[in-house]
Amino acid sequence: MFKEAEALGLPKPEIIEIGMRVRFIVYLAESVTAQISMNSTEQVTEQVAEQVAEQVTEQVDRLLFCLKHEPLGSREAMQCLGLSHRPTFLYDYLKPAIQAGFVEMTQPDSPKSPTQKYRLTAKGKAFLSKKAQEDVE
Repeated sequence: MFKEAEALGLPKPEIIEIGMRVRFIVYLAESVTAQISMNSTEQVTEQVAEQVAEQVTEQVDRLLFCLKHEPLGSREAMQCLGLSHRPTFLYDYLKPAIQAGFVEMTQPDSPKSPTQKYRLTAKGKAFLSKKAQEDVE
C-alpha cells in the first residue's frame, strides 16, 4: 500500500490508533475519486429510484382501489387498506398519492377538518381504468 502510493505520487497512507481501534487513511488520485464517486452515485440513484417507484406505486395502487367507488375519510381508507398505524398511512399511501395527482381532498381549504375525505382525481380514475384494461389483457 505504501509503495503503491509512492509510485503514484500520492500522500503516504496513515495508520492511526484510536483506543482499541485502528483507522487507515488512504488517499486516492482526484480522477480515481471522481470516477468512483460518479459511478457509485449513478448506480445508487438508479437502484433507489426503481425501488421507491415500485414501492410507492404498489401502495398508491392499493389506496386508489379503496377510493374507487366513493370518497373516504382517513379512518375508512385505513380500514380498507388493513392499516392501524396512521403515520404509515399518511406518509406511505396518502401523501404520495396526493403528490402524484391521483387523489385530492374534498375540503382543500380545511386539511385537518374532522369531516375531511379523499377522492380520486380525473388522473386517478384514468389510471385505474388503464390498469383494469391491462389486467384484462
